[in-house]
Amino acid sequence: MMPRLALIVAVTVLVLIGIVMVFSASTVEAIHNGDSAVSYVVKQTVFAAVGTAFAALVYRCDYRALLGGWAFWAFWGICALLLLAVPFIGTNILGATRWIYIGGFSLQPTEFAKIMLVAAGAKLLYEMREEMRDVRQTLLFVLVLVLLPLAFLYKTQSDMGSAVVIFVGLVAVMWLGEVPTRYVGIICLAVVLIGALGIVGYRADRVAVWLNPWSDQYGDGYQMIRSFYAFSEGGLIGVGLGNSREKFLYLPEAETDFIFSIIGEELGLLGTLLVVVLFLVVLYCGLRIAQRAAEPFGAMLAGGLTCMLVGQAFLNMACATGLFPTTGKPLPFISSGGSSIMASLLMVGIILSVSRVAGEQAMAPQRSVAERRRANLNFIRVEDAAARDASRPSRATRQDERASEARPARQRRARGSAFGGVMAPRSDAPAARGDSPSGDSRGSQRRSSRGSSRAETPTRASARGSRRTNQGGRRGGGRSIR
Repeated sequence: MMPRLALIVAVTVLVLIGIVMVFSASTVEAIHNGDSAVSYVVKQTVFAAVGTAFAALVYRCDYRALLGGWAFWAFWGICALLLLAVPFIGTNILGATRWIYIGGFSLQPTEFAKIMLVAAGAKLLYEMREEMRDVRQTLLFVLVLVLLPLAFLYKTQSDMGSAVVIFVGLVAVMWLGEVPTRYVGIICLAVVLIGALGIVGYRADRVAVWLNPWSDQYGDGYQMIRSFYAFSEGGLIGVGLGNSREKFLYLPEAETDFIFSIIGEELGLLGTLLVVVLFLVVLYCGLRIAQRAAEPFGAMLAGGLTCMLVGQAFLNMACATGLFPTTGKPLPFISSGGSSIMASLLMVGIILSVSRVAGEQAMAPQRSVAERRRANLNFIRVEDAAARDASRPSRATRQDERASEARPARQRRARGSAFGGVMAPRSDAPAARGDSPSGDSRGSQRRSSRGSSRAETPTRASARGSRRTNQGGRRGGGRSIR
């Protein structure tokens, strides 16, 4: 629960920082293009809301749908079709054809293809571990589902940055899937060699400029040098939010690829460290969720997506600070761009789905015990109620008992019994109040009882006098004898 909550908080703060910084970095660019000053931030907010809705929907779904069935194949097919469509209907922007315009909005299929390739790698490795496929079949599926789309992406779109990010996610999948280290090392070495052979043409120029930007300070090294100026002007606490100078068309792509430089200029070293710490929190929470996953597929999926997401963030920050050649990858959650923020939030939704399923399975035994206890309590209460109802006499039975208790008392009063005098109503009234005589009869009974008692008084007095006479005679006789 805690990693899930911390992940949500960290991502929310990053999205809010991104909205604020996009507004700050894009106002001059928007006015220069003849648009409203808030056009970029409005689009970014809308895309963030749509991405949040997608993330919430995926969070409520079961991520294991990607393991089998139609969900995985539908997702893989849509992403593959979009990748195939880019060379034919894509739009060339800044020398790269990576975007498709749909209804006035640009869509970059690569951002969603990253998720598809990592999910495919986790699925195939899980099936091999569970002996659902042998090694030969697994390698064949890896070639078709992972390597061919990745090679097509690298060849047609010249997107080495995306290839590097996807490779980081696949290495994380192999690491969490407990692939032997020697095999992972061999694969990494082969990929590095292939990447080195691919550094030709404009990529070689980028590497040369990265090593010495001032060799072409008004050409290929211009963007890197302006980024350095932005960080140097920011210092420790920055020049203040909205007070950047490099955003006045000095730093190209200030709201997208190099927005981290604007953060360093306006918020200083403290602002950049805050962003770094937030991405470290995302990395920690994602790996903890992967560690607590319900099964290996969830662990590989959550860990691979987390490492790919945070890896892209650190790749962007490394390019902005000059630690790595420029790749053109946006900063997740912060850079302007609908495809980037929606794909990033979609990955967060999948990671949260892994956490939710693991939490539900962990709570299942406790819930079953609680349900059994609750059922036992209900059973006891039902039995107690039935026992009380069985032992409790009915209303007719109680009335019969009261009538039977009151009948002897009435019979005694009718015969003039010695116990039918003044004390009779006191003993009979509580037992048979409903059957007691009326007020007039009770009064006549009391008067007759008083009269009888008075009539008996002289007899009792004469008897006491005779007893005293006899006692006196005995005393006198005794004295006379003496």
